[in-house]
Amino acid sequence: MRPERHGGGVSGGSGGGKGRDPKSAFGADDYGDGERDKKALAVRIAKIAGVCALVLALIGSAGVIISYHMISIPSANAAFQAESSFVYYAGGKKEVGRFQAGDQNRDALRPEEMPAIVKDAAVAAEDRSFYENNGIDLKGIARTLFSNATTGSQGGASTITQQYVKNLYLSQERTYSRKVKEAVISLKISRQESKDEILTGYLNTVYFGRGAYGVQAAAKTYFRKSAEDLNIKEAAALTAILNNPNGFDPEKSGADAGGTELLGRYQYVLNGMAELKAQGKALSDYDEATLEKSKAALPKFPKPKADSRLGGQKGHALTLVKNELKSLKNEDGEPLFTEEEIDSKGLKVTTTLSAKAMKTAEDAVRDVRPEDKKAVNAKRPENELHVGAATVDVKTGALKGFYGGQDYLESQINWAASGGMAGSTMKPFTMAAALEAGYSLKDTWTGEGGWEIPGTDREVRNSGQTAADPTGHGYGEHITGIKAMEESVNTSFVQMSSALPNGSEDVYEMAVKAGLPPDEQHAEDAPADYRSIPAYSIDFDPKNYLLTLGRQAISPINMANAYATIANGGVRNTVHVVSKVVNAKGEVVYEWDQRDGEERAMSEDAADDTSYALQRVVESGTGQTAGVINQPAAGKTGTATNADDDVSSAWFAGYTPQLSTAVMYVRGKGSGKLDDWLDSYYGAGYPAETWAAIMSPLTDDLELEEFPEPAWMDGIAPQDGHEPSLTATPEPSPTPSEDCSKKDERKGLCIPIEKPEETQKPTDKPTKEPGDETTPDEPESTEPEVPDTSCDWLGDCETSSPPADGNNGGGNNDTGNAEGATQ
Repeated sequence: MRPERHGGGVSGGSGGGKGRDPKSAFGADDYGDGERDKKALAVRIAKIAGVCALVLALIGSAGVIISYHMISIPSANAAFQAESSFVYYAGGKKEVGRFQAGDQNRDALRPEEMPAIVKDAAVAAEDRSFYENNGIDLKGIARTLFSNATTGSQGGASTITQQYVKNLYLSQERTYSRKVKEAVISLKISRQESKDEILTGYLNTVYFGRGAYGVQAAAKTYFRKSAEDLNIKEAAALTAILNNPNGFDPEKSGADAGGTELLGRYQYVLNGMAELKAQGKALSDYDEATLEKSKAALPKFPKPKADSRLGGQKGHALTLVKNELKSLKNEDGEPLFTEEEIDSKGLKVTTTLSAKAMKTAEDAVRDVRPEDKKAVNAKRPENELHVGAATVDVKTGALKGFYGGQDYLESQINWAASGGMAGSTMKPFTMAAALEAGYSLKDTWTGEGGWEIPGTDREVRNSGQTAADPTGHGYGEHITGIKAMEESVNTSFVQMSSALPNGSEDVYEMAVKAGLPPDEQHAEDAPADYRSIPAYSIDFDPKNYLLTLGRQAISPINMANAYATIANGGVRNTVHVVSKVVNAKGEVVYEWDQRDGEERAMSEDAADDTSYALQRVVESGTGQTAGVINQPAAGKTGTATNADDDVSSAWFAGYTPQLSTAVMYVRGKGSGKLDDWLDSYYGAGYPAETWAAIMSPLTDDLELEEFPEPAWMDGIAPQDGHEPSLTATPEPSPTPSEDCSKKDERKGLCIPIEKPEETQKPTDKPTKEPGDETTPDEPESTEPEVPDTSCDWLGDCETSSPPADGNNGGGNNDTGNAEGATQ
C-alpha cells in the first residue's frame, strides 16, 4: 500500500522516494537535477512575463484608446502654413523677389503639382514603409525606445506622417510626451488625409537647409530651378540632404562637391528608389540603368548666391509693389490685400517691370554719374550724390523700370519715388494750360530778366546772373512760347502763368490732371481713380505764383508719367507697377484694368502743340544732349535752387512716342548744393546724358514712330497780362492724301488726290510749251516772320544765349526778388 502523507511531513523509506525541495518556490519536481531546475525556471518566468505583458498590453491598449480620444488635432503652426508670396517681372516668369513672414522661405505646391520623382525620392529616403503603415512604425518605435533606454538619448526615426505632424502641429522638443502626441495625431491624420496629401504636406513643410522650407524653395535655392524641372539625381540629392540639412550642405561638406557623407546618403536614396521600382510602388518612370549610372556622383550644385533678397534695387522694387498692393481696394472700398496676406499667403504677383529696363537704368546711372561722387557716405552724408530715374509706358502708364539710388540694404530711400524740386520740368504744364486758355505757340512773352510780377514787388530773373547782369540773360522783349521753351526762359513762363485766368492755379490743375499728385492738403483736387507713386507731392501749392518754376518736390516716377500724358495725346494713364495677382489656389484675384486709369488731362491739340515745343528743346534748345537716340524725342531740362539760391536739383524729363523717362540728380538730403560741387550741374549735363543712356537701348529695337504734327492752336486768349502775337498764325497747308487720320481730317489738313476720269488717257505730250513754266511760290513757313529787329524779337543778339550745356540756373525763389527754379 502507498504510504500516506501526513500534514507537512513526508514519509519515506529505503525505496528512495523523493520529497519536494522546500526551496523550490516554483514547484520543480526534480530538484535534485540542477540543469532541469534551470529550464523549468525559465519556462515559468516566460509564462509569468507573458501574463504580465498581456496585462500591460491591455492597460496600454486602454491608454492608447483613452489618448486617442483625449488628444485632438491642434491648429496648425502658423509659421509652417505660411507661404512666401512671389513677385515677377512682366510676363510672370522671371522673379523680382519675394515677400515672406520671418525667415521661412516657402512656396507650397498642390498635390497635383508635386513632381512624382520627388515623391519617390522622399519615400526612399525617409520612410520606405510609407504606403503600408498607418502613420506610425511600431518596429521603429521599439528600436527607438531600446536605443533611448540604452544610450540615454531622446531622439529617434519617425515616419513621414509623424515628421509632417511634428512640423505642422507640434513643437520640436524632444520629449516622450511629445512623441505620444505625435503618434496619436499621426494615426488620426492617416485616417483623414490621403497618402498623397500627407506626402505633399510633408514636402511643403520640411526644412532643406539654406533657409528653404519645402521642396519648391529648396529646388530654387540649390539648383536655381523649379521642382517640376528636377531630374532624378537632383531629386535624390535634395531628399538626401533632409537627413542632415546643415551637415549635408554640399557647400560645407568638403571639396568633393558634397562630401562623402552626402554621397553615401544620396546612394542610399537611389537604392531605395530601386526597391520601390521593384515592388511596383514607384510613381515616376525610371529604370535600373539610370539609377546605377546616377550613383556614380552627386549632381552639380551651382555655387550658392549671397542672400540678396532685398539687395541692390530689389528692395526698392518690392517696397513699391507692396505699397501698391496695400493701396488696392475692392468695390466696397476695403483693402484687397492685408500685409499678412501679402507676406504669407502664397500670392503670385506679376509686375509691369521689365528686367531689361531695370538693368538699363542701373547701368546708365553707373556709366554716366561722376565716379568721385558716392551714393552712400556714412561720415559725410551731405556729400552723397543721389540719382533717381523712372521709365513709363506712354500708352499704358505701366512703370517699366526705375533706378532708386543706392543699394536698398544701405538706405531705404528710393529717390525715384521720393524725388526733389522739379525746376523747369514744370514749364510744359504751364504751356498746356495757356494753350487751353486760348493762347498759341506764337503768342509772345518777355524774354528779358528782371520782369516784375504784377501786383508784387518781386522780380523774376533768368539764368546767367553775374555781378554786372544780376537779372540774368536777356532773350528779347518779344519771344514766342516756342523760343521760351527752347531756352527755358523764366520770365516768359512766369508771365505766361500770371496771364492765365486763374494764374498758377490753372498750372496746378493742369499738372495734377497730367499725373503729378497734389499736395496732401489739396488731395481733394485729385481726379477720380487717381493713384500715383507716391500719392502726394510736397509743397505743391496751387496759389504759389512761382509754381511754374518748380519749387515743389516731385518724384521722377510721377514726372515721367505726366510727360507720358503729353506724348499720349493728352490722355493720362495711372502709373502702376502691379498688373496681376494670383492666389495660392491659382485664382486671379486682381488684374489691372486699363480703363480704370484713363482720363483726358488736356485736349489732343494742346498736347500736340506742347509736344512740338518740347521737340524743339531737343532739336535746338537746352536738351540737345538727348537728341542722340534713334527715335524722335521731346523733353525738358530743369534745375531748381534752394533757399540759399544754390542749385539743388538737376533734371531731364522727356519721351519718345513709346516711352517716357525722367532723371533727377540731387545731393545730401535732397536739397544740397550742386553748383561748384558737380563739374556740370544743369539738366543738360548729367541728367540728359543719363536719359539718353537709358532711352537709347530701350528704343533701339522699337519700330520708328513719328510724333503728330502740331495743331497750331489759336483761340481767344485773355486780353491782359501778355504780349500780343507779332504775326498772325499761318494756316497749315492741306496735304493731298487718300488715307487721312481722323485728327488730320478734323483739322482740314487732308484733301483727296484727284483721280483722272476713266475717259482720260495718259499722254507723253507736255501740257505747256517750254518757257511757260512758272516758278512755284516758296512753301509757306509755319514759323512767324522775323521782324526787322530780329535780335530784339529772337533774343539772340550778341552773347545773350545760354552756354551750350544749357546753363539756365538763375535762382527764382519767393523771398526777396522772385528767385527759384530755372532751366
